[in-house]
Amino acid sequence: MLASLLRLIIFGVLTASSAWFVLFWRIGHHDWAIGGVVAVVLTYAGIMALEFAINARVNRGDLAPPATFAQRAEAWWGEVRSGVVVFCWRQPFRSRRWDDFVPESNIQGQRGVVLVHGFVCNRGLWNRWLPRLRERGIAHIAVNLEPVFGSIDDYAPVIEDAVQRIERATGLPPVIVAHSMGGLAVRHWWCEVDVQRVHRVVTIGTPHRGAWLARFALSPNGRQMRLGQEWSGALAQRQTPAFVLRLICFYGHCDNVVFPASSATVPGADNRHLEAVAHLRMADRPEPLAEVLRLCQPAVNSTVYQ
Repeated sequence: MLASLLRLIIFGVLTASSAWFVLFWRIGHHDWAIGGVVAVVLTYAGIMALEFAINARVNRGDLAPPATFAQRAEAWWGEVRSGVVVFCWRQPFRSRRWDDFVPESNIQGQRGVVLVHGFVCNRGLWNRWLPRLRERGIAHIAVNLEPVFGSIDDYAPVIEDAVQRIERATGLPPVIVAHSMGGLAVRHWWCEVDVQRVHRVVTIGTPHRGAWLARFALSPNGRQMRLGQEWSGALAQRQTPAFVLRLICFYGHCDNVVFPASSATVPGADNRHLEAVAHLRMADRPEPLAEVLRLCQPAVNSTVYQ
């Protein structure tokens, strides 16, 4: 569903930009022709810059380490590039480039992974992860959360199905990796099942306590991510010490979507700060993937959290 929507938007923008360029070029207004195309690019980069400006203001006084101007500039440029790659290539055209990997034999005792994307994303977000997991023989499933603009509560069956498949294949509780809203979907599902069905949950830029920008959201899942929202408060009250001990939260002071920065942490969890990196690009940083690969090693599988 999301891939089709993104393709429609991309072709619409390209068609409109091309028509503008051809029209003004033919009538001799070359500056207008070029300016229209440049305006499309600058509008996208400008929106990103506005998000970072708001982030800098809202993060004042937050517990996260303060970001320097140079760190924000680095994060902004990285996010501009990542946004184009993720929303204009991976998700609309390459979301099925890598299939799920659940072999029928030779993986019993080798822990598997479930990958859960965030708001207005699909499994294409994980395209850099999937070949890395496959080459190590780690069973993995990358889900699609649909409906795209539904309630977070409705995603539980999708996560349950993926976890069951990994459990049957490996005989072990999986590591679940979730980006952004996906972490809330996982936490909601987790509260409904035995906590021991998960080895670890690794969240990346998840608005555990809400996000400032969500005040502008209109969809059910967007409203559920607002700061101080009753839904997220009720979810926090249901978590237990056993839940928190299995939770690793990657967050960042330059996250242009989830801020204040500490809203992506959970008190008592293993909260790990990532410097000079924004929201989408967090999923491609080496630290979360390295931690997941470590958690899937046989030596780690023998620890207390089985």
